[in-house]
Amino acid sequence: MNLKKSISFCTVIAAILIAGTQASCYKDSKEALYPSNACDTTNITWNKDIKTIVSNSCALSGCHDASTASGSYALNTFAGVKQIANNGRFIAVIENGSMPKGSSKLDDCTINKVRRWINTGALEN
Repeated sequence: MNLKKSISFCTVIAAILIAGTQASCYKDSKEALYPSNACDTTNITWNKDIKTIVSNSCALSGCHDASTASGSYALNTFAGVKQIANNGRFIAVIENGSMPKGSSKLDDCTINKVRRWINTGALEN
């Protein structure tokens, strides 16, 4: 009988120790467990954000670069982008997905960045 009580006591202690160590080893931060997928549009600038978007999606060879933009918009310069930003065409064609032509529609975060830049004056900053 003493052996049964001893084994039962050891089993209970072992279970408590295992449960306690598992709970105490949990050190993940809230940020690591629940990463934010939010789109930060607080400080959008031409040089940091929009110029890269335009270079990678619009002002490509055969699209809206200076040499092939005949009859179209040349978007390889700030002035060219500013022109269509001011007349509403830039945001309209990326929102409806007709641009970039031959590619997937830009993701919502990218569109929101462009919209924010335009709404804050489309500055060359």
